[in-house]
Amino acid sequence: MNLLLPGMYVAADSALHRLDPRVKMGAALLLMAVPFAIQHLASILLLSALVAAITYLSAAPLPALARTLRTVLGLGFFMFVFYLFTTPGRPLVTVGKIVMTWEGLGAAATQVYRLCLLVVLSAILTFTTSPAQLAHGLEALLGPLTRIGLPVREFALVLTIALRFVPTLFEEIDKIAKAQRARGADPGAGGVRQRVRGWTSVFVPIFISAFRRAEELATAMEARGFRGAQQRTRLYQLRLTRRDLVAALVVVAACLAIVGLERLR
Repeated sequence: MNLLLPGMYVAADSALHRLDPRVKMGAALLLMAVPFAIQHLASILLLSALVAAITYLSAAPLPALARTLRTVLGLGFFMFVFYLFTTPGRPLVTVGKIVMTWEGLGAAATQVYRLCLLVVLSAILTFTTSPAQLAHGLEALLGPLTRIGLPVREFALVLTIALRFVPTLFEEIDKIAKAQRARGADPGAGGVRQRVRGWTSVFVPIFISAFRRAEELATAMEARGFRGAQQRTRLYQLRLTRRDLVAALVVVAACLAIVGLERLR
């Protein structure tokens, strides 16, 4: 089995693995918001250095990060072309009525950078936090919303199940694609129309398998009398430590410094 799948938890003993999941989720959301508040090169480089340091401390496998970025390669290319040709400004290249501008090039690069940063931060969060920890942390953060009737426990359960089956779906896609190639039918070969037909033969059984797994899981939960709304106890309770507080303060201070540098320029 390929252990470097996007969205899979990688068991390790890094500095990020030992942090409270609530701190990691809050830091990830804050870092995801910072790229939309900066534009200058110095701020972007400082944020990139911060994310690189976090990646190093997480001990995340670089091949898995590269594979995760590959999953949004098509979306990134579409965003780059869209902003390159639709942003008005100084002409860079003119071919007939098609005009590429310097401002479009900068906007395209900025949007692709933001997309890649969001994907990397999400991957680091899932690599360093197990689905159970993510669900526990999310349930703790959204706990006050239960007072107004929101099903926080059910939402946390859905998140846990979804994260649990993401690596399984990727693994099944890889197995079916390899089985197709072994029979002489490469889904990625040929023109665009042939590729669409080839990948259709891969994703149709994936959807069928996903629905079958969902039905089996629902049947198993009902047979065991599972009720998500009950006040269930947990073996491990979340407690913030001094290490968690220091990590949170460092991330907040770094983000404030990056935004402050942007405002000074």
